[in-house]
Amino acid sequence: RKGRQDAKRGKIFTKLIKEITVSARLGGGDSNMNPRLRAAVAAAKEENMPSDNITRAIKKGTGELEGVNYEEIR
Repeated sequence: RKGRQDAKRGKIFTKLIKEITVSARLGGGDSNMNPRLRAAVAAAKEENMPSDNITRAIKKGTGELEGVNYEEIR
């Protein structure tokens, strides 16, 4: 049961991190000036994502951290 719940939570966290990263890249890392980022952070907090993960995703999107680059595909 726990493994199933962790897998589900991990999948949700991954989607939220991708959205936060793309939003930070497109509109900057300041959530006051970036409504898309603000909405993504609010959704992440609603899912009880740790604030360290949110901060790391924002830094990754703004280029302060090295890592995987996500691009928006429409």
